[in-house]
Amino acid sequence: MTTRQRVLDAVTLVARLGLAAVWLVSGSIKAADLTQTRLAVRAYRLLPVSVADTVGLILPFLELALGLLLLVGLATRLTAVLSAVVLLVFIGGVASAAARGLSIDCGCFGGGGQVAAGQTAYTAEILRDTGFLVLAAVLVRWPWTPLSVDRFVLDRAASRA
Repeated sequence: MTTRQRVLDAVTLVARLGLAAVWLVSGSIKAADLTQTRLAVRAYRLLPVSVADTVGLILPFLELALGLLLLVGLATRLTAVLSAVVLLVFIGGVASAAARGLSIDCGCFGGGGQVAAGQTAYTAEILRDTGFLVLAAVLVRWPWTPLSVDRFVLDRAASRA
């Protein structure tokens, strides 16, 4: 194995496990308080209340599913693409809230809803989610990471060929 391959393996493993941790922590916190999650989604004022409530109920479990798939490394490229889509929606939602002058907490890791003027952290939230988006992009490009089901299947197929 070349040095380049070892470095790529390390980077992609960290990207996969890091993004998995983000989704698992975020999803777990949101799932633990579905009422607050629904209120956080409503606070963006982008969706009708009934749709926002449905999104608030589904989102934690979507995040948990993405986290579990990334943790085991199953369908990593597809999971990374879905992660990127979700992150782009999150970035767009936060940017929209900032542009419309709303004073809300993003609710990204629980909580959410109205906050006092000047208590928002929109720039930091967008930069953080952009960093997570970079992790997803790495996994879209290089999905066969070490210690993953995808890599195991790929290696087995190569050994049989």
